[in-house]
Amino acid sequence: MADDRVVVLAVDDLPQNLRLLDAVLSPRGYRVITAASGEEALAILDEHDVDLVLLDIMMPGIDGYEVCRRIRSVASRRFLPVVMITASGEQEKRHALEAGADDFVSKPFDQAELIARVASLGRLKRYHDMIEQQAAELARWNAELEARVASQVDELERVNRLRRFLSPQIVNLVIDDGDESVLSSHRGDIVVVFCDLRGFTPFAESSEPEDVMGVLAEYHAVLGELIQRYEGTLERFTGDGVMVFFNDPFPCADPARHAIEMAVEIRDRIGDLSARWHRRGIDLGLGIGIAQGFATLGRIGFEGRFDYAAIGSVTNLAARLCGAAAAGQILVAQRAFTAVEDHVVGTAVGEIDVRGFSRAVRAYAVDGIRSPEDRVGP
Repeated sequence: MADDRVVVLAVDDLPQNLRLLDAVLSPRGYRVITAASGEEALAILDEHDVDLVLLDIMMPGIDGYEVCRRIRSVASRRFLPVVMITASGEQEKRHALEAGADDFVSKPFDQAELIARVASLGRLKRYHDMIEQQAAELARWNAELEARVASQVDELERVNRLRRFLSPQIVNLVIDDGDESVLSSHRGDIVVVFCDLRGFTPFAESSEPEDVMGVLAEYHAVLGELIQRYEGTLERFTGDGVMVFFNDPFPCADPARHAIEMAVEIRDRIGDLSARWHRRGIDLGLGIGIAQGFATLGRIGFEGRFDYAAIGSVTNLAARLCGAAAAGQILVAQRAFTAVEDHVVGTAVGEIDVRGFSRAVRAYAVDGIRSPEDRVGP
């Protein structure tokens, strides 16, 4: 069991005085350590934790004043209570205060007075020690908290950087929910939207790289905002080509409607951009293709670099329709169009021969939304 008694260091060159102090204090629960000189007292303070010092003034060698000054010169002992044992002279008391003493006991000392002063200053020392301990503990907690916050900030920054490269839906599932099963290969019914710019290749060949990147930055900014708003999953950027799909990894109650309404808003916003580009001598227009069907979805790639992708004929169909669309046109395959025909304004463009498909594909051109105020996007 730990000894939690108040420790008193009694310093006096007369053995009988030390025995008397021990006889008075020990029976009352104090642990008394004795020193017969100032030098011995300072050595004890270096080796033991002491709660209070009873210090005689008149001693050979280092006197009590010098011992008190040396005690106060050590930062950890500035609040150690020191009670000077004086001959009751006012001059001795003044010198004791100047040396740093906290209180006095006059010789011959009154036992009740001595016990009262030791008890009072002992309590103060323990309170001070407790406050210092709590302050140290609080500082340790604060340091731990700061380290945790710094670690969490680093993790948040890492996640935010990850969000810039991956679809937010994928990041949310894998990081926020800890669900990596979505990355496994699975089959799903999705709606794919493919966009690219008409005239981009000749523009890129004849323009400075900085101009090309500036146009792409404006183009991608518009698409990125709308893809997130309509909760699409961005699969990839391929220069001016962008592929987005709906209904995976999050199920979507009306994926065709989300996809087509997003496509209409993208077309309108890029139309405004195209007008500004035209005034700068840049002739670019946007074509969009949309198709619905089953695909294999999941993680593809190699260790150190993976993508979340959709693979299947539906992605090829959306890309081929995008390639067949004129500037400003949205071509939609029949299944996706049928799912939303009550909500959109569109016209049949007949059957289109699509490379890679054995039969012609019936397609529709979407001109707009019947009730724009009822859009599913926010």
